Amino acid sequence: MSDDVVLEDLPYEELRDRAFAIAEDKRDIGFFVDLFNHSPAMIDVQDEGGSLGEIGGSIIETVRAARQAFGEESVGALQPLFVARFATYIRENS
Repeated sequence: MSDDVVLEDLPYEELRDRAFAIAEDKRDIGFFVDLFNHSPAMIDVQDEGGSLGEIGGSIIETVRAARQAFGEESVGALQPLFVARFATYIRENS
């Protein structure tokens, strides 16, 4: 990656896809668990004292679920949080 690329300026979906590709390649399930723990759905469940349980299945299934859960329309007002998280992850793991 070029040093002159400002990751936070990339389109949301491109930034997300870059971070997901790195995590998938590294089989970093912890990255996805961290994202789900900060997702709107998890926040709603935690507010009610519930749990979504453990993430099961293959890394491919996890990535597919994450792509759907963290689409630009899905994250709403939390998009800046995820942009920062994706950019940080890319910098730390590239």
